[in-house]
Amino acid sequence: MSTLTTLARAEAVVAGVAQRITTVRHLHLADRPLVFIPLSMAGEANAPLAAMVGTDPGDPKLLVVPQPRNRDQRFGFAAELAEVLLPYLGSCRGVTEAVSANRGKEVRYRYVDAPQVLVPNSAGVGFVRLFGRSTRFRRTDGDYPVHHSVPLLGQWLTFLADRAEHPGSSMLLSMTEALGMHWATGQSGLEDAQLAALLGWIDPPDGMTGAQAAAVAEDPVSWPPAGPATDPTFDNEILGAAIKGYEEAAGDASRQARARGVVEEALRAQVEPTWRLMWRAISLLRALPAGARVEGRWAEDRDAFSNFVLYVDGGGHPQPRRDGAVNAAQRLHRLERALQSYAVQRAYDDPLVMADHRLTGEAFVGEVTLAQPNRIDDSGKRRVLRPRIQVTTADPVLVTPGAVMFCPARPGQKARVVFVTPDESSGQTDVVLELSGGLGRSLSPAPGSVPEVGERLCYTTLSDSYMPPGEFPGRDETPWTHGGPPTAYEDAVEPTVEDAGEEWS
Repeated sequence: MSTLTTLARAEAVVAGVAQRITTVRHLHLADRPLVFIPLSMAGEANAPLAAMVGTDPGDPKLLVVPQPRNRDQRFGFAAELAEVLLPYLGSCRGVTEAVSANRGKEVRYRYVDAPQVLVPNSAGVGFVRLFGRSTRFRRTDGDYPVHHSVPLLGQWLTFLADRAEHPGSSMLLSMTEALGMHWATGQSGLEDAQLAALLGWIDPPDGMTGAQAAAVAEDPVSWPPAGPATDPTFDNEILGAAIKGYEEAAGDASRQARARGVVEEALRAQVEPTWRLMWRAISLLRALPAGARVEGRWAEDRDAFSNFVLYVDGGGHPQPRRDGAVNAAQRLHRLERALQSYAVQRAYDDPLVMADHRLTGEAFVGEVTLAQPNRIDDSGKRRVLRPRIQVTTADPVLVTPGAVMFCPARPGQKARVVFVTPDESSGQTDVVLELSGGLGRSLSPAPGSVPEVGERLCYTTLSDSYMPPGEFPGRDETPWTHGGPPTAYEDAVEPTVEDAGEEWS
């Protein structure tokens, strides 16, 4: 937790309402997101109990498993979920756009839209990951066949879960994490994982403080847990009896239909409050202006979606349960690069996020007090334009001469620190910077490329410049220290029936 977030939490306690910790929204919100609220049975690994899913707040679809221990009913639930999710994914496969690649030498195509699935909390993301793993290897023939849509559903759920690990991706979002990224409450991070309590702090009812609204939200009768786990009291007093009644009605179709209706109504009462909370949270997030670089990250999501569509349409096999050594290293490297880029982009988009870096000395904000826009450096083999400016700041400046800094307002320009002169009497510091890049092609700077006296700017050591990918050996060259070349299974070439087996299944 950053210093400013800690301060915002303290202010939330005093003010009685959550405090904004960003000035913009740092994630993409689709025009038509799919809200997915899963419930699972306590004590049973990956046993789906129910789900409410849909794209229309007024028309949710409730999926129910009246006996979660029944294998056929569990995979019947998967087939019903596929009837909702797969058409939604297909609706994003309409119009494509041309994108230049390889420095303009090639053209590739990607979809102009991509799916976005919203779940209540991080445990919901875990459910998606686990349910994808348990369905993508299932056979549609032979012993215990499943509906043909179930393995395809598993592949897509696994893809969405993988994208959720990618920093900055908006394809599968936890609503509590999305809200917590933009507001700080007066309660602990663990308490923020309860969607109703979190929204109580952010948007309390009239006449109530955030703390009072959060206390009301702790009542599992009024606001049942957002899943996947259900409330133990509900399990013992209501759900257990309803499932038992369904089992005892076996053999009597009319009686069992009525018993199923009892189970459905009990579960509907558990998920409907969270359904309303999800759409309320979407409205709060949609009211925030999007950051300048959000669209670029969504374009990366659309690239990933387009590529996976081609993979699936081409008969691609299910993702392996575990990556080989080289694939795992490449994936970790991609995630690390994405995390670094995401942190920089958030700071560039948002002065409140950048303020944390100002406190640590990684950035400063000041006013241009001197400017030499036409300065020529002739110390090298040829004369080059190297303007200099002096920025006066009251922020702590920890950079030293020779350091390279960047300005979010001019991301294509570098500023090398020439002098750092603190003034102890005024508490301010003069920083002389030499500019390069983004100045035009002549020895005269392009209009607006050099900051003018009086302009207030931010300079930081954070850079969002291109980072070349790391070099890794081919899969067939995996060192013996990492298990040697992968087997066919590890290389996702020949999935077998045994792949569907799990220790908990």
